[in-house]
Amino acid sequence: MQRAGRGIKGEGSSGFDATLGFIEPANPNRQSRAVLKHQLIHPKISEVLARAGHHAKILIADGNYPVSTKRGPNADLVCLNLAPGVVTVAQVLRALLSAVPVDHVHTMGIPRDDPYARQGEPPVWEEFRREIKTARLKLKLEPIQKWDFYKQVESPDHALTIQTGDQALWANVLLTMGCRTE
Repeated sequence: MQRAGRGIKGEGSSGFDATLGFIEPANPNRQSRAVLKHQLIHPKISEVLARAGHHAKILIADGNYPVSTKRGPNADLVCLNLAPGVVTVAQVLRALLSAVPVDHVHTMGIPRDDPYARQGEPPVWEEFRREIKTARLKLKLEPIQKWDFYKQVESPDHALTIQTGDQALWANVLLTMGCRTE
């Protein structure tokens, strides 16, 4: 067994690797003795995802998102915001993409009149694209304008909000669950 940053890497390891930022990317060929075949180990998130079905919406919210007022009537809330920047939306996205089928990945689009819109696409969106690619999914990151994004989140199909401590601007991700085909 060898030490990698603060995590321990070795045969049958948990998948934690500080050199990769939190958890290693999903890898179906990974040699492990773990019971679960994915990266997600949070019991409440696993429970909600198991109950959610095709077309259910999962919000991974950044640290600025108003989770107390912008949530669907059926949505559970899991708070993972331990400290500013801990955990990030990209880290949660990585774990979820390893665990459930996803049909769509939406970000909160920036209104044209927002000062940030002049700066172009938020850098964090490229991180999300890398996570999607690493998970070997052929999905596009699809922005939904801010107020339409809130409407999507407030729908009865919204099953889960995961609040993170991510400080990146415009880092909210709304997943639409797919269905297993294998």
